[in-house]
Amino acid sequence: MRSRTPEEPPSSESPPSFPRKRESSDLQYAEATTLDDQRVALLNSASRFRGNDPQGHKTARMRLGEITDSCLGKMLDKEKNRGIYQPYLANINVRWGGFELSSLNEMRFESNEEDRYGLKFGDLVVCEGGEPGRCAIWREERESMKFQKALHRLRVKDGYSTEFLFYRMLLAARTGELANHFIGSTIKHLTGIGLAQVEFEFPELAEQQEIAAVLSALDAKIDLNHRINAELEALAKTIYDYWFVQFDFPDAHGRPYKSSGGAMVWHDTLKREIPAGWDGDDISAVANVLGGATPSKLRSDYWGGDIPFFTPTDACGNIFQLQTENSITQAGLKNCNSDLFGKGTVFITARGSVGKIAVAGRPMAMNQSCYALAPRVAEHYPYVFLHAKTLIHHLKVKASGSTFNSIVTNDIEWTQLISPKSDLISAFCKIVAPMFERIEVAQCENRELTQLRDWLLPLLMNGQVRVA
Repeated sequence: MRSRTPEEPPSSESPPSFPRKRESSDLQYAEATTLDDQRVALLNSASRFRGNDPQGHKTARMRLGEITDSCLGKMLDKEKNRGIYQPYLANINVRWGGFELSSLNEMRFESNEEDRYGLKFGDLVVCEGGEPGRCAIWREERESMKFQKALHRLRVKDGYSTEFLFYRMLLAARTGELANHFIGSTIKHLTGIGLAQVEFEFPELAEQQEIAAVLSALDAKIDLNHRINAELEALAKTIYDYWFVQFDFPDAHGRPYKSSGGAMVWHDTLKREIPAGWDGDDISAVANVLGGATPSKLRSDYWGGDIPFFTPTDACGNIFQLQTENSITQAGLKNCNSDLFGKGTVFITARGSVGKIAVAGRPMAMNQSCYALAPRVAEHYPYVFLHAKTLIHHLKVKASGSTFNSIVTNDIEWTQLISPKSDLISAFCKIVAPMFERIEVAQCENRELTQLRDWLLPLLMNGQVRVA
């Protein structure tokens, strides 16, 4: 183990200037309305920061092999594996800072493999392939969880913080530090040997914990917003199902229509009973179905403008699409066959990541691998969004047994859905619109919180800013 040495003297360059706070030094993060205000609040709140001060600030450059106990997961071998079936994490289940547990698989584990392949609270789970180095801290989200060979499990030794190590890994992935330890010319891997050789500067444990506390507080708020949004979306979907699947929308007397004996009639095309006065139609009954196009990539003046350009790779699971990876100029928009789709337009990805749905949070263009559903009544966009989810469900059911790898215009035009009266759709949207508005506010907040965390991350890890 290397001895701790004083930090390098500060650079002669001036430290970065921070925006001057607008009010008193007691400005709190919760009151900040802009990203600059949030930065100032964090720099001037009760948990104060101070500039880099070499006096008493010590770090040690350590290899991960020196400060952690590491283990590679179990090989999946149905013929050789013995024991009881138990759930395990695979590469696809690990996200940065969290886990996707809706698609877990199981394999056999014997009782004597519990210590070797069992996960404990606080273990850092690191991807060996896929996106090598991607990691998250296990907090016993499920009992008796194991992990597969595509993952490393790290347990930090005394004197080191798992949370600090996670954030340092996150920074190293973004700066390319981790890539120096990958093997493979085409498919990259981070082997156990390579992972053990990764080196970072570690301050004293107390400072590690303070740094992690600042960053994790931001991530906790981001996670809370995600969970609130998931609950709000689920609630809106429940109301949609109650009204437009079970047909228990409020009747003229405020009672659930079908359960209270409302008149139902058979619809030959839909092959089911629907409320009297309703019909069956494709989704174009409530939205114009439009296509997109891509400006020539040979023209640099078409790209890098201020118009977001939506493609399937931008769909990330959020309801609202607030930004895109690429953008185009007015000249690019004028010289391609994509309209500028207004806020509230519902996008469906038709190739690549097929069947993803998002609502434009601002005007944007779209490529030819998507369809745009422009609501015929602008205020009806929540219904169009949920109705589009029903459409995708029908298409997936029809594709059962074959590959669902694209959506074509005929798929949309030939899929019949229920078609309620417009005034009922308006009543539904009046109820759920505040939920969608709250979701959009939380998404905007998460975008700023993420920018704030990413701004602080290198400053804290490099010692440019320290927690006092």
